[in-house]
Amino acid sequence: MIGRPPIGWANVSETGSETRTRARFEVPEELRADVRLLGEILGKVLVEYAGQPLLDDVEKLRELTIAGDGAAAEELVASWPHERAEDVARAFTCYFHLTNLSEELHRARVLRERDRAGSEAVVSELAQAVEQITRDSGEQQARALLSGLEFRPVLTAHPTEARRRAVLATIRRISSLLDERHDPRAGDSDLAENRRRLVEQVDVLWRTSQLRTSRPTPLDEVRSAMAVFEETLFNVVGNVYRRLDDALAGDAAGTRTPVVAPFVHLGSWIGGDRDGNPNVTAAITREAMQIQADHVLRALEQATEQLGRALTLDAATTPPSAPVRRILEDARAVNPELITDIETRSPSEPHRQLLLLAARRLAATRSRDADFGYPRAADFLHELKVLQDSLVSAGAPRQAYGDLQQLIWQVNTFGFHLAELEIRQHSSVHAKALEEVLGGGELSDQTEEVLATLRVIAQIQQRFGPQACRRYVVSFTRNAGDLAAVYELADAALDGRPIELDVVPLFETGEDLQNSVEVLDNAIQLTRVRHRLTANDRRFEVMLGYSDSAKDVGPVSATLALYDAQARITAWAQRNAIRLTLFHGRGGALGRGGGPANRAVLAQAPGSVAGRFKLTEQGEAIPARYGNAAIAQRHIEQVTAATLLASTPAIEERAAAAADRFAVVEKTLDEAARTAYHRLVKAEGFAEWFSTVTPLEELGQLPLGSRPARRGVAVSSLEDLRAIPWVFAWSQARVNAPGWYGLGTALAAVGDVDLLRDANQNWPLFQVMLENAEMSLAKTDRRILGRYLELGDRPELTKQMLDEHALTTEWVLKVLDEERLLQGRRVLGRAVELRNPYVDALSYLQLRALRTLRTDDSLNEEQIVRTRRLLLLTVSGVAAGLQNTG
Repeated sequence: MIGRPPIGWANVSETGSETRTRARFEVPEELRADVRLLGEILGKVLVEYAGQPLLDDVEKLRELTIAGDGAAAEELVASWPHERAEDVARAFTCYFHLTNLSEELHRARVLRERDRAGSEAVVSELAQAVEQITRDSGEQQARALLSGLEFRPVLTAHPTEARRRAVLATIRRISSLLDERHDPRAGDSDLAENRRRLVEQVDVLWRTSQLRTSRPTPLDEVRSAMAVFEETLFNVVGNVYRRLDDALAGDAAGTRTPVVAPFVHLGSWIGGDRDGNPNVTAAITREAMQIQADHVLRALEQATEQLGRALTLDAATTPPSAPVRRILEDARAVNPELITDIETRSPSEPHRQLLLLAARRLAATRSRDADFGYPRAADFLHELKVLQDSLVSAGAPRQAYGDLQQLIWQVNTFGFHLAELEIRQHSSVHAKALEEVLGGGELSDQTEEVLATLRVIAQIQQRFGPQACRRYVVSFTRNAGDLAAVYELADAALDGRPIELDVVPLFETGEDLQNSVEVLDNAIQLTRVRHRLTANDRRFEVMLGYSDSAKDVGPVSATLALYDAQARITAWAQRNAIRLTLFHGRGGALGRGGGPANRAVLAQAPGSVAGRFKLTEQGEAIPARYGNAAIAQRHIEQVTAATLLASTPAIEERAAAAADRFAVVEKTLDEAARTAYHRLVKAEGFAEWFSTVTPLEELGQLPLGSRPARRGVAVSSLEDLRAIPWVFAWSQARVNAPGWYGLGTALAAVGDVDLLRDANQNWPLFQVMLENAEMSLAKTDRRILGRYLELGDRPELTKQMLDEHALTTEWVLKVLDEERLLQGRRVLGRAVELRNPYVDALSYLQLRALRTLRTDDSLNEEQIVRTRRLLLLTVSGVAAGLQNTG
């Protein structure tokens, strides 16, 4: 690992060197070289920091975990003084950061290489989907789907994002340096200097604390998300449109009006989601939008300035239209000195002058200069369209539909607000606030805050337009009154002043999913909802919560209940002529509805997609999906391609037929899995046992995000615990129960292997559920999870967990007809199996700390703090190694 070539492919149940060696040589050479280089550099840094003995201890632990000798590994870990245990934990954590960035760069390189080679699999998956639909359903159907296509990723903060911003910044610098080494133009001296800088930055990574000293604020989380916008999303979205337009237009690409309108619409909960987070206030929401606006206006200003300096078209060859001249003359009347300066530097170049003027106006907009800035993004977009029309009229279509079109796409996508800021609050908060408002007495601070938030929404709309902030999500919607309360509170807050609200019900628990259609029937009878349906072309949004439903009834039953709810809500929308958008509250972890989003889209209920897909992108998944431009582009294209395909009659008919055909299987799976899951989580004292056998209590003390990890002070029931730390704690203990528990019992209850294999072939929902469970199981470790469970001194619960794990593994392998997990998914299997031994090393260190905290009553306060610090260091490392938290 560190200082030596990487060795891997060691499942804890396998100790044969032949298996590990075979896997080692399955690693692509470029990736292996990158990991080897960074491992050697990290080894050098460790020796420089603490001498050869530290590196030797790291290597001893690595070798023991690869050999699967858990007893010797635990003995070694127990023998170290506390300082050495911390240093080893930091070493493995740094190694995972370096491995992760190597794998990300390798994926990006593979995508670029395939693109250069003209591989159809990468050139444009979205264009291929359009071609397939055209072949199967005709051009008219393809164009109709394209015209209504919407992909709405909603960025959310993540209370279990384990990496500090300082660590992420260093990782990005190392990633850039590593990428430079693959530039064929680099000479020996360039590579030598590059290596020196790599050593410097790896040393920074090693010396940077992995733990935050204070909890990030909501505005810190907003700024973290802005890094992804600036580094990738601002340009990537336009590139997606360009690639699709190039494929559809052929030789005419870049010389005519684009075929497809922008379909990516970014949303954000960061700074708007106040459900259970008292740190998100009305003032925070206002500032979050200001930060977003500042970033997008800066980006647009820079892009406009850059384009203006390049568009050096002389008026003699490309005469401007009358509207272009009029815009310049109008600006002269307002700011003659500026126009004179621009004309002096760009004589006889009116198109260039207009863009340089626009860049100055964008700067004025950002500085809130109302006299010279643009009132709205639509005003800037209008000028760009005038410029484009002028270029076309002057016979310069390539200039009209080239880089200028990219800028138009960016304005269309991001406006002046960057992402629609969505508000979320719990229904009980609204109920209490409305009761106080109607009561006429003194209002509590919480109610005042609700009213202030609604006023801020109106202020944001006044400046940026309703599209900047109009969706208000109501958590735990139980009845139509929960939606009506928001409208009534808005009336009270604004005294009749205008506000445009789309109140979105969020159904989360199993019971709420079951009652959703009845609630929706009553909701559309509300006067305010009817008015909104009339005003917005009968659009209506419904959010489904994957996290709490899985915590409530288990992963199998939640998956089936969510599918059933989608089907029933879709039928309800069709009966009521409503243009439905289902908003999927999916997490990054498999236990929260995570997994490949494109596969999930194709497994939705028939008719539920209809060309529109909206989902939450959890904080930990945002860098993974959008941190690298090539990977971000691939992700957007895959999801939108799946969205189109899922909306075709062929896919919808297949899903409907499968649902009918396997209805009996579904019922059996649901009943058996739910019973098994409730037998575990409803056992007496389960919540206390859970908080003992996992680092749940310690996770609550880790300053990971601005939102508290639980609703109450102590965990006495699952209702006290939020779904995200529920998943995070299980993953830290290498159990991952939210991703698989109950599935083994469910599959055994069906009992017919041939029938289940048939379902895996022909029932998309079942296939995705099985694949996700397989991944979850592959990240578990039976021996290590058993050591965690022993801490709870509840042998009957430990046996129940281990028996279900064994049964689930057995039946998943039977149905997949495999001998080992991920056997049929070579790349994924390699990545997981290569990591597992190194995660084991951190798990043994975590077990040491957790066991000490749970069993040693003689610890003084200093020892408790020190031991807790070791545990939290391993939390960061395990999260990096497993590549998911909550």
